[in-house]
Amino acid sequence: MTETVGSTRRASAPKVPGRAPLRLGPVSTVLRLRPLLVLLGVLLVLVAVFAVNIGLGTYPISPARVVTVLFGGGDHYDQLVVFTLRMPRSLTGLLVGAALGLSGAIMQAIARNPLASPDILGISGGAGVAATATIVFGGGSGLGGLLAAAGLPVVALLGGVGTAVVLYLLAYRGGIDSFRLVLVGVGINALAANATVWFMTLGGVNDAGRATVWLTGSLNARGWEHVVPVAVALAVLVPVTLIGAHVLGALQFDDDTMRGIGVNTIASRSVLLLGAAVLASVATAAAGPIAFVALATPQIALRLARASRPPLVTSMVLGAALVVGADVISRTVFGDLELPVGIVTAVLGAPYLIYLIVHRYREVRT
Repeated sequence: MTETVGSTRRASAPKVPGRAPLRLGPVSTVLRLRPLLVLLGVLLVLVAVFAVNIGLGTYPISPARVVTVLFGGGDHYDQLVVFTLRMPRSLTGLLVGAALGLSGAIMQAIARNPLASPDILGISGGAGVAATATIVFGGGSGLGGLLAAAGLPVVALLGGVGTAVVLYLLAYRGGIDSFRLVLVGVGINALAANATVWFMTLGGVNDAGRATVWLTGSLNARGWEHVVPVAVALAVLVPVTLIGAHVLGALQFDDDTMRGIGVNTIASRSVLLLGAAVLASVATAAAGPIAFVALATPQIALRLARASRPPLVTSMVLGAALVVGADVISRTVFGDLELPVGIVTAVLGAPYLIYLIVHRYREVRT
């Protein structure tokens, strides 16, 4: 307090530096410029690779013409080629990549571990085991008949969700430790891989060949029947996940801290893990196991945006761009030889996995 002649002047409280909140009625948020610019940049990349991918084929269409057709222009033949023949493949890749990117971001935020992803933790492997059993035994009676009647997407979804439940039950010991979660997930993934190989040896040569093609992860011959399930899953789970994103911020702390601020750790983790498992399982059912997308994209988005945890929307868009871009590479690099998109993502993602393991080991040592 500072006194003056005939009056008293009070010192104002110091201002704390920070960003001004953006208020929209009862909702308030903080607008950060860098994450927004990164998201816009990734969206532009996605639009570019999406247009390029649609334009590839025996009847090539330039990206500019593809964009014109997408906005209602072009002639009748261009519209037929884009919307009827080529759109389902590219749209399946976009939605599958988005689902995998979002699933990986949720799991890494829950586990507080950059190695936590559906393919490392065995969830994609569990969906793959169920799908392989359907392909190999679906033509028979009894259990095989039930699998065939349920359909590949439903069976793969149940396999992935069931694996996620087993993973959570085995890893939970009064809380979730990220190191234990990853170790249990690696063990489950190994069991799933061996079960898949065993099922393939029990089936016929043709069934084993079909299962092998599916297990490599491919967007070839994808139609609207593959687009719809992933689109529905994203339409339902993306709003739920974004609404619950504030819980992901609290999950960065230990369980005692979360209980102290009133967060129900068991319910929050269970719901978010279930949502991530459904996204990964539906994506696996639509295109097969596409490796390393859910692992790499959240960490790339995290580093680009310089955030405290993997950004959900940016991870989702980046995952879509990665899968569609990998499909472009698989269709152009080797000429007439078209590789499955899962092989391309594996080649790109394996070195990144090694980097993450080495980097994580150094953090533990220090």
